[in-house]
This record gives sequence, structure tokens and C-alpha cells, in this order.
Amino acid sequence: MPSPDNRHVTIKILDKEFVIACPPEARAGLLDAATDLNRRMSEVKSGGKVFGLDRIAVMTALNLSHELQAERAQREQLERAIETLSQRIDAALGPK
Repeated sequence: MPSPDNRHVTIKILDKEFVIACPPEARAGLLDAATDLNRRMSEVKSGGKVFGLDRIAVMTALNLSHELQAERAQREQLERAIETLSQRIDAALGPK
């Protein structure tokens, strides 16, 4: 829920509230991110193998970092494939 000064947003993660400074234009993205983070941390917590808010946060952060690395690797692979295809198209079309 937004605070009255319109520069802060209150988010709830695992039943704890946090007030975050946030420009109005970034509010929707922050709320979406907080919802996703809360869902992910709840999943780690419900797994029953990790206890304590700090450990749940670290495990969630590691999971997110791993996903980000995988996405970056996939993006790099796609960029290389696009470059290869572009070169093949240029070669097939001949000199300009």
C-alpha cells in the first residue's frame, strides 16, 4: 500500500512490512517485484529445509541469480545464432 507522501511504498514479504523509497513511475514495477519475491520466498520457506528469514532470503537470492545467469547464457547463445544467420544471409545475397 502506498504511503501518503507518494514517494514510498510499503511492501509485505513473509508477513513483514518494509517501506521502500520509490518514484511514482516505478511503483507498479516495484509492487510486481515484491509480489514475485514474496511468492518465491514463501516457496523456499514451505519447502521446509531452510529456516530463518536470512537463510530463506539468501536461498531465494541464489535461485534468482542462477535463473538470471541461465537467461543471460541463453540470450548470448541466441545473439550468436542471429549473428551467424545474418552472416549466412549476407553471404547468400552476395556483394552489395
